[in-house]
Amino acid sequence: MNRAGFLLARTLRWEAPLARLSVPAAELMAELRGRRVALVGNARSLAERDEGAEIDRADLVVRINRAPMPASRTHGTRTDWLALATSIGAEDLDRIRPRRMLWMSHKRKRLSWRVATSPGFYLHPLPEWRALAAALGAPPTTGLMLIDLLAASGLAELRLHGFDFFASLSLTGSRRADQVPHDFDTEARFVKALIARDRRVVQVGAPKAG
Repeated sequence: MNRAGFLLARTLRWEAPLARLSVPAAELMAELRGRRVALVGNARSLAERDEGAEIDRADLVVRINRAPMPASRTHGTRTDWLALATSIGAEDLDRIRPRRMLWMSHKRKRLSWRVATSPGFYLHPLPEWRALAAALGAPPTTGLMLIDLLAASGLAELRLHGFDFFASLSLTGSRRADQVPHDFDTEARFVKALIARDRRVVQVGAPKAG
């Protein structure tokens, strides 16, 4: 597909041509098998903790959207996968330098040519997005989509950094929880239930029980 064809398919929401740009989900699952994965969220509270070295020690580091990294001490430096649900500029992409990009949003019109033609590009299927949205009763955040996708793989461990479900707001904006279309309480319960049944999943920095 050339750029003109891509722009036409994106504008007219022709899913099949866009999907052909994507690697199959099986390729992601194969890369995840047996790996220790760090998923780095964008909560402001992460900037108050020293988790950077731990993040960089993971076999695979996954970051979200504009992937703020204010300090290596808190956030580490590596990005293997970048999961997107919003547009991103060339300056940010040059800063982050991900090895693979994933488009998680159902809003295909925001998908750029550079992202869609990047090596190993993955387009998250619309039925998967819709199923998770139905389960939550609200549009899922990029972070929750990643947690759901990664936990479905054969990875060895999934460590969640920078996830406090908007208690400390986001490093990438100033909006409050009531100003975004997500249900953070439901997402927090979703992750708590996942951790309870899947010992591979760990929320780093979560308050201790008791």
